[in-house]
Amino acid sequence: MKSIKIHLTLYEELLGTASANPEIHREFIASKAPDAKKIEEEIAAIGAEQMTEKAMTVFPRYQGKPFLWDYQIKGFLKDACGMLTRVPGTRSNKLKAYKKVIDGLIFVFPRIIPLELPEGGEIGECQRPLRAQTAQGERIALAHSESAPMGTELRCEIRMLDEAIEKTLIEWLDYGMLRGLGQWRNSGKGRFNWREA
Repeated sequence: MKSIKIHLTLYEELLGTASANPEIHREFIASKAPDAKKIEEEIAAIGAEQMTEKAMTVFPRYQGKPFLWDYQIKGFLKDACGMLTRVPGTRSNKLKAYKKVIDGLIFVFPRIIPLELPEGGEIGECQRPLRAQTAQGERIALAHSESAPMGTELRCEIRMLDEAIEKTLIEWLDYGMLRGLGQWRNSGKGRFNWREA
């Protein structure tokens, strides 16, 4: 098994993705957890009882500190590979059944990945309009999320059962400079630089 320890530093703010409303989170997000214990762990981690705004998305908390779940990193890897499969000459372009490869051969540790805010940094908020073209015409809603500031760092370990995936993994991590983690990444939110830790 090949292992790589990575250190990510955000150069754009990162938006929270967990619903602050525990019932919405339980029904639509945590329900995808593989067992009941993990559902309750996710519900407890959002700290919704401390939130005054139920319509916003937040970061889960562990001992009062914001973090990302391991599967959010895997989700980024899938998103990156999915986009890079469209680019001729990339390693991702040659990878078949990439979601199965990432799900079955790549593992992220620890489960809880703390967000290390820069000195003096605080969790802020980001509001933005969401536009959608529907059969009834354009619809606009307001989205509201917690945000981790530029300079926030996170560290994790990625283990691969097939060493041949390492160069492709590096391609995906490099793509994080262009398309980040979390919500609204098509606008540049959550972009990061990375290095081996």
